[in-house]
This record gives sequence, C-alpha cells and structure tokens, in this order.
Amino acid sequence: MKRRELIEGRISRIEYPGKGILEAGDVRVVVKNALPGQKVRCRITKVHGDRAEAELLEILEEAGDSVESACLHFGKCGGCTYLTVPYVKELGIKEQQVRGIIFPVIGRQKEHFTWEGIKTSPIRFGYRNKMEFTFGDEEKDGPLALGMHKRGSMHDIVTVTGCRIVDDDFRMILSGTLEYFSGMYARGEVSYYHRVRQTGYLRHLLVRKAAKTGEILIDLVTTTQEEHDLAPFCEKMLGLTLRGTITGILHTRNDSVSDAVKDEGTEILYGRDYYNEVLLGMSFRVSTFSFFQTNSLSAEVLYETVRDYILSLDDLIKPDAAYYDDGSSAVKKHVIMDLYCGTGTIAQIIAPVAEKVIGVEIVPEAVQAARENTAANKLKNVTFYEGDVGEVLEKLSEKPDIIVLDPPRDGVHPKALRRVIELSADNIVYVSCKPTSLARDLEPLLAGGYYVRRAVALDQFPWTQHVETCVLLSKSNASTD
Repeated sequence: MKRRELIEGRISRIEYPGKGILEAGDVRVVVKNALPGQKVRCRITKVHGDRAEAELLEILEEAGDSVESACLHFGKCGGCTYLTVPYVKELGIKEQQVRGIIFPVIGRQKEHFTWEGIKTSPIRFGYRNKMEFTFGDEEKDGPLALGMHKRGSMHDIVTVTGCRIVDDDFRMILSGTLEYFSGMYARGEVSYYHRVRQTGYLRHLLVRKAAKTGEILIDLVTTTQEEHDLAPFCEKMLGLTLRGTITGILHTRNDSVSDAVKDEGTEILYGRDYYNEVLLGMSFRVSTFSFFQTNSLSAEVLYETVRDYILSLDDLIKPDAAYYDDGSSAVKKHVIMDLYCGTGTIAQIIAPVAEKVIGVEIVPEAVQAARENTAANKLKNVTFYEGDVGEVLEKLSEKPDIIVLDPPRDGVHPKALRRVIELSADNIVYVSCKPTSLARDLEPLLAGGYYVRRAVALDQFPWTQHVETCVLLSKSNASTD
C-alpha cells in the first residue's frame, strides 16, 4: 500500500473519536468520518507498516441499517457524526468505545467493579445550551457565512441555519445576525476575520440559552481592527420573535491569533452578562465564559449519578435516616472537594450530604458565579477557591474524605493528580468527557492505592462523537498486577 493510492472497502467498526476502521488485507486503515457498515472509496494519506490513514472521498454504499439524516447540513458540517445511525446503535458504539479504552486499565485491579452501561440523554435534538458560531465564507470570495467549520476544513464555514442539536431560538439568532451583517459585507462595510491573513473584524457569535428558564445571552466576538455602531445590531436581535427571552447582548473583543474565543474585554450592549438556569431544583447563575454542561437536562442525569455514587458509600447516611432532596436527614460529617468545579454545580448539589464542600476553579468569573449561586441557594457549607488546582491543593491543609474530579477534556494535570493521590481521600468520583484522558489518569490512581468500584458512560452529546464517563474509586488494600 502506497501514499495516494485509491482503495475501496467496508468499514468494520469505529474507534474513538470518529475513526472508521477498514481492513485491507493485512493493513488496518483509519478513515475519519466513516461509519460502521459503509462501503467507501478513500485515498491513502499515510502508511506506517501494517497501519495506514486515509481520506474519505465517497460513500459508495450506506450501512444496511442506516437512517435518513434529520439535518440538512450533515456530511458538510463537521459537527455531528452519527445522524444516519439508529440511536440505539449509536449508544452501543459509544459504550463499546469507553469499555475498550478503560477496561484494559481497570482489568488489572484485584477488586471487582460494576460496569453500569450507558445512560441516555433525556432529549436527542435541540439539547445544546451553548453554541459558538464562526464568521467566514463557504468558499473563497463567496458570500458571508456564519456557522460551523466545514468537515475536514479549518477555514471554510457552513451556515447551519438548519442545525438540529440546537433549538429554534439559536437558529433564529444565527439567521438574524447573518442577515444583518451580510448586506454590510457585500457593500464592503464590514469584514470577517481571516485566520491566515490575521485581518478582519467579525469572528464569532456566541449564544447561550437556559433550558429551564429560557433566558438567552448573545455575544458578538470581534477584533478591534474596525469600529462599528452595534446599537442597530441590538435592535435587530431584540426584534426577533423568540420563545425564550434575551437577557443580555454583549460585545467581546478578541485580537488573539488563536481561533478559539478569548475574552480580551467584554462590553454589555443590553441587559446583563449572565443568565439563570435551574438544575435539580437549584438555581445557577451562568456567565458568558464560565463552564457549564452544554446539555442541561442530561447534566441533571450526570449530577444525579455523582450524587448516587456518593450516597452509595458506606456510613454516609445514618441507617435510620432517609435522604430527602433538601438533605435534611443526611449525616453532615464528610469533607468533599470538588476540583475543576466551574460555576459550582456539583459542589452545591452534593452540599446537602456533606459537612463541608470545597470547590477549586481557575476561571475567576466562574468562581464569582459559584459564590453567588451558593448564596442564592442558601448553602452555608460550601467554600470556593480561585486558582490552579495543583497549586491550591498545595496550600490547603484540610484533608477530604471524598474528592470529585471534573477536569477539562485533557484530564487532570500530572502535578495536580499527584497531589490528589497524596491527599489519600477514601473515595474519588471522576467525571470525564474524554475516555482516553480518563484511562491515562486511572493508571496513576490505581498505582496510588485506588480501585474502581463503579463506572458508567453517559450520552450527553447525541449524534456527536463525544461521550461522558463517571467512575467511582475507593482506597484499596490490595495491589495491582
């Protein structure tokens, strides 16, 4: 097999994240964006002995159980992966991916553990509460586009006015924004930021909406290379007929070279810079850039899972006391640390079953929101610290009984993980949005004296390649192989 060679074959399976596997004789070919059962034509791009990588050129035949995509942008937009796969099959794929990644690690422990399968999202469409749309063009010198990156491209943008993982309000706001700026762009009165030339004005449109309250935040992200009166843009947004209510319209300046949204100064054009959401009966104030689970209803499933794992621990609750949602009968004797706590959602949901909860988060505005949320929910036993998790843990003298880890996609920094192990908490609940990072972090945790008791996958991101995992670990007296 040689580079640029054209081959045809059927995809046998898919590996995390979104890697279709085609067996061509003795060579295992990785074809991104191909799905199990599809017959494909592809071009070899790299060869490494008995392993190769290929670019998908054409789907010659769909899988026998494929369904019609519910989104008109599927295949063009780089956002979703499984829209032509029956949902039950998608769940099976994701569960098998998580098992295949973490079981080889967990299998080396002496103790028994319980695998609890995969939990589904309460809704499959219109579930996202946050989207970052990008300005650009779909083809060179084409009309202004606003949406998601084209599949396989870092530059071309697909206008996703029919996106199905957001609700009608997101689509209305996207369409209204594009309509407002398209005329100006055609007349040469405004430009979009060109990543290669590093010139231009319009960068991103960030939209956040609460699932329970319907409150909406709109943030226009631009460079400082041009100046425009954005009052007419606000009027355009406020004139839209939406199901939810716009509580804030913002303007963020971002001159960084990176394509990621970076806050280098935000101005409130209308209303306020946060919205309110309700999860499991508690109110949460969510600011523009603070972390908050992007599927609110599925987040409730995740947080109930974390709480269930904690409540399942021995002697947490008095034998003669039932647990109520307000925590009135819980034994408050445990110190729990919530690391990478964001706006403090998990910290507050587990507060009723703890003597004290300590949250640590590096994003200042998230910490501020967490403190305000705690006050609003009238919780007296939660304290938040701002800073890098590893550095904060070095300074804290308190020894936790339980640690909750909910790190970013890349997992826990090795320095912070060493400190977590040194704290020797009796139990750890690890929430992960990337199973490969989880598997990597489980290695030192098991070597450090822990074993996995329970584990479950959660589909918080239907139709995409992403999957959440929750693991309960406890201190072990046995050694690993």
